[in-house]
Amino acid sequence: MSAVETGPSPTVRADIPRKDMAVIWVLLIAAFVAILNETTMGMAIPHLITDLQITPIAAQWVTSAFMLTMAVVIPTTGFLLRRFTTRQMFLAALTLFSAGTLLAIFAMGFPMLLGARIVQASGTAIMMPLLMTTVMNLVPPASRGRIMGRVSVVISLAPALGPTMSGFLLDHFGWRAIFVVVLPIALIAMFIGWRWLTDVGETTHAPIDVLSIVLSAFGFGGLVYGLTQIGGLASGANPVPMVLSLVIGVVGLALFLWRQVVLQRKDDALLDLRIFLSKDFSLAMVQMFLLSMAFFGSITIIPLFLQDGLQLDATSAGLVVLPGALAMGLLGPVIGRIYDSRGTRVLLIPGAFLASAMLWVFSTLDTNSSVWLVLVAQTLLSIGLALSFTPLFTAALGSLKPKFYSYGSAVIGTVQQVSGAAGIAVMMTVFTAIVAAGGGTEVPGAVAAGTRAAVLIGAIIATVTIIGAFLIRKPVDDTDEAPAHAGH
Repeated sequence: MSAVETGPSPTVRADIPRKDMAVIWVLLIAAFVAILNETTMGMAIPHLITDLQITPIAAQWVTSAFMLTMAVVIPTTGFLLRRFTTRQMFLAALTLFSAGTLLAIFAMGFPMLLGARIVQASGTAIMMPLLMTTVMNLVPPASRGRIMGRVSVVISLAPALGPTMSGFLLDHFGWRAIFVVVLPIALIAMFIGWRWLTDVGETTHAPIDVLSIVLSAFGFGGLVYGLTQIGGLASGANPVPMVLSLVIGVVGLALFLWRQVVLQRKDDALLDLRIFLSKDFSLAMVQMFLLSMAFFGSITIIPLFLQDGLQLDATSAGLVVLPGALAMGLLGPVIGRIYDSRGTRVLLIPGAFLASAMLWVFSTLDTNSSVWLVLVAQTLLSIGLALSFTPLFTAALGSLKPKFYSYGSAVIGTVQQVSGAAGIAVMMTVFTAIVAAGGGTEVPGAVAAGTRAAVLIGAIIATVTIIGAFLIRKPVDDTDEAPAHAGH
């Protein structure tokens, strides 16, 4: 498709059949539950250390293993969504997620809980690419921004509510209650999907390339694991496992990419790289990678500053960042409508300026900074990112041919996982090193200095995205292209 910036268009809204919207709503609810669960266990780590009598490093694997599994599974979803039907993938995702949740409820020890989280993550990894691919297949181009805005609620709001929900449950009922609350919602969504979900698009009978799956696991898994280990260098950890993991990741990724180039000649690739022939898709992925690095790194550092730099308790720190998370999620549908009628630049340019400006504000924080300054800046940062993410993945997928939607969705999920891990790794390493040099987290001034240095990196990265905001265009609305409606 050619890509030009479209101007105001009073007649862009296209009706979506009720049965198609029903499919999308089922997927939205299921994805919300799965993504909500992704961030619930971070708050539970101190409880797990006590209840299961494990070390902090072991407990951290409850979240690290989840992220690693996501990084390994997501790249395979592009192929799987073309190989199997919508119903098959949906039921597989919810079955895995529900089984993992049930295992976690009755976990007799740490190994069983860790296994449960891996099973959960396998289902979660399928949900977002499935949702995005289905939206692209069902929704006419003129209405994609509006519906993708609802997808951004799942991406933004669900992870933000996870720690808040888990904090309440941990204070009153214990860590198993997190899974007890999630399980019935997942089972209800699975029943609704089993009963009413219809298949979307066409499937292929291409064979699954086992070598690609193995190389993907070593490539993406090695990179993400290596990145998560960088933070330990500041506290004197052995660098050999990190270096070895990154080397395995780079070599595995290079071999994986070579294998895909060979296989895509006969349309058998696990992840078809021809999607990067679209300039708009490639530019959007670079923009998303940089923004995600800055965003995920910053939202990891700021709560630490609030607790150890400004001496707030965990509940108060959570409340400070909550308005931004709510704004980011709830603005999604509004931003989607603006995208449909006005294109990308009216959103991306102010979004990039706003996000980078607020990160520069964060780079000036000290122990005398007002909590209200942090709250306002965090909220404006979230709004800036909301202005960016919805048009980015809508324009990116819209620039592809329908046969490549599933691969594009898989790449978006992979970019978020890898860039998030990279942003957290780099900024946490700088933060930890400076805090340690200043006397540790017991010294508020050292925490503030570490925060300034770490967030400065995010501010510089975000500033680069201002250039990209001027380059990415909205694909032309192809009114002759009928969406692939759900079939029975």
